[in-house]
Amino acid sequence: MTAEIRVYVEGSGRDKAGVVSLRTAFNSFLRGPREKARRKRINLRPLPRGSRENTFRDFCLALRQYPDALVVLLVDAEAPVRSANPWYHLTHDSGDGWRNPGAEDRQCHLMVQTMEAWLIADRDKLAAYYGKEFQVSALPSNTNVEEVSKENLRKALKRATRGTRKGEYHKTKHGPAILAEVRPEEVARRAPHCQRLFDVLAAAIEEL
Repeated sequence: MTAEIRVYVEGSGRDKAGVVSLRTAFNSFLRGPREKARRKRINLRPLPRGSRENTFRDFCLALRQYPDALVVLLVDAEAPVRSANPWYHLTHDSGDGWRNPGAEDRQCHLMVQTMEAWLIADRDKLAAYYGKEFQVSALPSNTNVEEVSKENLRKALKRATRGTRKGEYHKTKHGPAILAEVRPEEVARRAPHCQRLFDVLAAAIEEL
């Protein structure tokens, strides 16, 4: 039986094309861990599930349906993360009120504060995607992109992309394409929770 890591990811919209687009993006973004997994005959699968509620629901179901797999939840934090325990954040600070369904801490991961933080972490790739009209100076200067609030991320991307040929940043139209291009090592360097995801996947691949 092939070992498996199933990563349930928030996002993609409601149509099939959106699911395929985001799955392709995460396959690219997780290319390092996926290649390590492939060499050990482990199937590492990012699984976009649409809304936050759908993603959490499917994650909870998967814990029962795939007891031999490592089932992972990956969602936006939606707010500053003040606890080292991601489940505590989702129960008390994110506004979701989700209770841990019996999973380990290593099975819960946050994009802090939203996936857009990962996109602005690699300014060079972001600028290359939008072209010469892109306003790099509109992006927050924080070394740690997780310090940028959800609202400020939205405003910064809007200002930076307003005059580009692709138009203002759009989460489902532009987000997956950018995520597929950004350098994972650059994102992890500027986003500690992203580094945590990579560390957990690396350890799991070694164990399986």
